[in-house]
Amino acid sequence: MKIAVLDDYQDVARTLADWDSLGAEVTFFKEHLGHDDDAVVGALAGFDVVVAMRERTPLREPRLERLPDLRLIVSTGRRNASIDLAAAQRLGITVSHTGYVPEPTAEHTWALIHAATRHLDVELGAIASGGWQTTLGRGLAGRTLGLLGLGNLGTRVAKVGLAFGMNVIAWSQNLTAERAAEHGVQRVEKAELFAASDILSVHLVLSHRTRGLVGEEDLALMKPDALLVNTSRGPIVQEDALLEALQAGRIGGAALDVYDIEPLPAEHPWRTAPRTILTPHLGYVTEEQYRIFYQDAVEDIAAFAAGAPVRVMEP
Repeated sequence: MKIAVLDDYQDVARTLADWDSLGAEVTFFKEHLGHDDDAVVGALAGFDVVVAMRERTPLREPRLERLPDLRLIVSTGRRNASIDLAAAQRLGITVSHTGYVPEPTAEHTWALIHAATRHLDVELGAIASGGWQTTLGRGLAGRTLGLLGLGNLGTRVAKVGLAFGMNVIAWSQNLTAERAAEHGVQRVEKAELFAASDILSVHLVLSHRTRGLVGEEDLALMKPDALLVNTSRGPIVQEDALLEALQAGRIGGAALDVYDIEPLPAEHPWRTAPRTILTPHLGYVTEEQYRIFYQDAVEDIAAFAAGAPVRVMEP
């Protein structure tokens, strides 16, 4: 059995699980395979198992059809919109998932908020170059935190906001006032969420309903000093509309961990956009999370090899 472990950017996968227990040939791909189908298919030809790190390398039908040896895909996390489950089932490819915990992404959301409101990018650069403080930060107590989504991640972010003394409001298509109140949050309509928030943080799953959900009209409602934070998925927010709002100075800033194209191209406009804090999709990237991913992946592969697959994902 030949196993490919994809997008091991930090070169740590081999140290976080007992791959030797599988008695198989395991290849760890540190570099991203790219966006070209031919390059991806060429790299994965002959592998029986692919361990996919989240949505970094999509495995859609055109790729799967060209990988006749592939029998098992292990997706880190419980859902993966970049794997074509229906095509995999049709082609006789089993797809299993691993465990996932939401705490790291919620924690990173607050890292981005603090970095943006205290201008840490500017001040870290100043002190590293021999300078001293040059900016005026903004406190959080008494300000309004708006949450686009109040699920597992949104509720954790809300709890911290409340601890900081913030007024927390939320909206999503299925959120009720009663459920919001259970978490000390006020449910508002979408327009009010954008208009009232000093910090607006996105916590929705990417789907056909949420793709492009935040557009020019929504951003136009925001306060001129408001901050938009996205640690969910880039395509939930219309990229061109957000870039234009920042360049025109219509909102105060953006703190982003996710993008339409990842890895972010070297010459992408986000790299020079004004008033932004950018991180390279670090939300779930912690040692604790990765141990869950890779140890569960080894369990998934062993179970499949024994003829009793576990944690199987259905279309």
